[in-house]
Amino acid sequence: MTSPWLGEFMGTAVLILLGNGVVANVLLRKSKGEGGGWIVITAGWAFAVMCGVFTAIACGSNDAHLNPAVTLGFAVVSGNFSKFLPYVLAQILGAMVGATLVWLHYLPHWKETVDPSLKLACYSTAPAIRSLGANALSEIVGTFILVFVVGAIFSKAVSTVGLPAGLGPYLVGCLVWGIGLSLGGTTGYAINPARDLGPRIAHALLPIAGKGSSDWGYALVPVIGPLIGGGIAGVVIKALRF
Repeated sequence: MTSPWLGEFMGTAVLILLGNGVVANVLLRKSKGEGGGWIVITAGWAFAVMCGVFTAIACGSNDAHLNPAVTLGFAVVSGNFSKFLPYVLAQILGAMVGATLVWLHYLPHWKETVDPSLKLACYSTAPAIRSLGANALSEIVGTFILVFVVGAIFSKAVSTVGLPAGLGPYLVGCLVWGIGLSLGGTTGYAINPARDLGPRIAHALLPIAGKGSSDWGYALVPVIGPLIGGGIAGVVIKALRF
């Protein structure tokens, strides 16, 4: 039986399996994708978003947010916050499941990879230069663009009768690819609290061979920053009456 909660759960699980999966493919030792670089990672995340959105819709969530910051932003626009907590719970749990599947899929490669920071990068984000204020600003800006442009894509100004069926997920995937290519180099562009927090919890709990710290000292940045950015975007969209 499909439902919005199941859709958010399943969509986020697919998002994280494919998104963190491409990071593992590029970073883990003896993977055939090792050393593929930033273009591969950003493209993989774009396709992961597209697949996650399609999955969420098929499983019952027409919203297909997959992201607490998106859920918050559009709750601000509508004034209805009733979906916020149920969706966030589904998104975080789905992210944990997706991260666990990444661990299982690459099981022999964790032992082969010596650097604990590379293993953590397959789960959660970390800044290129650690400066919490600047890092938070990057997450705020990136998430604002995500939510604001999603609002523009689906606005009546773009199409008074709505987008053709199935086109939206492709466009959102392209948007995430653009954010990664243009803005992602500072923090690894979490732009999604569930995308970072769920896998970080999984990293802390899973028996990953040779893992190090889960870096909880940074963990608030990719949670609070995206929520602020998504909330601001919601206020702006509401003011502009998209």
